Amino acid sequence: MANEQDNQLKKVISHAKEYGFIFPSSEIYDGLSAVYDYGQNGAELKNNIKEYWWKFMTQMHDNIVGIDAAIFMHPTTWKASGHVDAFNDPMVDNKDSKKRYRADVLIEDAIGKMEEKIAKEVEKAAKRFGESFDKDMFVKTNPRVAEYQKKIDETNDRLKTAMSSGNMEAMKQLIIDLEINDPISGTKNWTDVRQFNLMFSTEMGSVADDANKIYLRPETAQGIFVNFLNVQKTGRMKIPFGIAQIGKAFRNEIVARQFIFRMREFEQMEMQFFVKPGTEMEWYEHWKQTRMKWHKALGLGNDNYRFHDHLNLAHYANAACDIQFNFPMGFKELEGIHSRTDFDLKSHEKFSGKKLQYFDVESNQNYVPYVVETSVGLDRLFLSILSNSLKEEKLASAEGEEGNERVVLSIPPALAPYKIAVLPLVKKDGLDEKAKSIADDLRSSFRCYYEEKDTIGKRYRRMDAIGTPYCITIDHQTLQDNTVTLRDRDTMKQERVAIAALKDKVSESVSLTGLLQSIK
Repeated sequence: MANEQDNQLKKVISHAKEYGFIFPSSEIYDGLSAVYDYGQNGAELKNNIKEYWWKFMTQMHDNIVGIDAAIFMHPTTWKASGHVDAFNDPMVDNKDSKKRYRADVLIEDAIGKMEEKIAKEVEKAAKRFGESFDKDMFVKTNPRVAEYQKKIDETNDRLKTAMSSGNMEAMKQLIIDLEINDPISGTKNWTDVRQFNLMFSTEMGSVADDANKIYLRPETAQGIFVNFLNVQKTGRMKIPFGIAQIGKAFRNEIVARQFIFRMREFEQMEMQFFVKPGTEMEWYEHWKQTRMKWHKALGLGNDNYRFHDHLNLAHYANAACDIQFNFPMGFKELEGIHSRTDFDLKSHEKFSGKKLQYFDVESNQNYVPYVVETSVGLDRLFLSILSNSLKEEKLASAEGEEGNERVVLSIPPALAPYKIAVLPLVKKDGLDEKAKSIADDLRSSFRCYYEEKDTIGKRYRRMDAIGTPYCITIDHQTLQDNTVTLRDRDTMKQERVAIAALKDKVSESVSLTGLLQSIK
């Protein structure tokens, strides 16, 4: 299973580079660890994902507005938020491989392996007992499953206690007791576990001293909190309301591997929803369900998503969960949903000496709102779409198609970098002039790819590989009756369509409007 996952991730990385989606940063200088550049197709896909999120948040909700706060913030911001004192990860090194790991992730992976063992026992029993199989009863009564579950529960309790108290010795003992091997060297030769602050710091101004020390923001949320009153007053916002933002964040990650899943420079799409104290759990559940519907609308497969409740709550939260996606590396966090209480606003009040309160006209009182946060990693969302969409297919022979297999990116059409490819059958007889005329007309509505080199079959394959939903071929019949061949990427079916009907025909499936309307 691990080898299959590794192979799929390698295929995704290779495809992303070959077809202009993602390049290693500064590659001519041998790259920079865990930093990547988005190529011409990657930038388009990324922008389309942003637009899907932004329009859903700010256009589909009349009580959510967006801002764009600066990356640099006053350094006291990060004192107030707790990042200066508490934004640490427990790190541990293997003395043989010289590789560094997050201790809590090693332990969580070990728990994941135990959960996989339970799943295998359930799967075997289901095959054995057939339709009469009672999964809940089996899980409760099977001795082996009960033993695994007991160990999982004990490990989770010990991890939670160690994380909340900052007990690094207890973390090391857990690694020893679970007999965790280094995945590279295979040994258990670990260093002690120690804390590692994740913020990047720099100096502002001409003199490098502590007085001018500032940080690259490790999250975008604080830019929203410090602007809470600015937005509320100028926008005449009434609680409950939200503030959305898309922006870069920076974390000096201990372990930055698995391609763009964990990077040191990444992009977040966050929305902070301000609510009346006492209603936060109701809104927390609302946003859990709403965000899950938004993800599932992409059509990547409902079984690829699941909720995962946090056992170790951050210092600001009274409830937290992740929406996890089935990446090539298994189920991992895609989006976090947190009930942040009033921690952030109260802390900024304390450190700034300024009131950050809402005056409720109905109750005639001031209060500090509670906050429910939804935070999705744009790069992780990009990876979920890319990895799920990349397919290798065996084909029966088809007219005009190249070979008996193809690599296709079945990206949701509304997010695809190019919506339509315009392909003259040959570069003569006036077909290329007609094709260019059609492309010029379509460009005001869609991003078009025009290509006239190679056989039509090879051009279809190239368009499949970058995820273009439709190809239109201009042939000699086009000059006679103004129809073209419209080819569907996913089914490879071809039909004759009048040039005048192309825009309406294609718009149905490639517009964000349809995708947004599908979220009930």
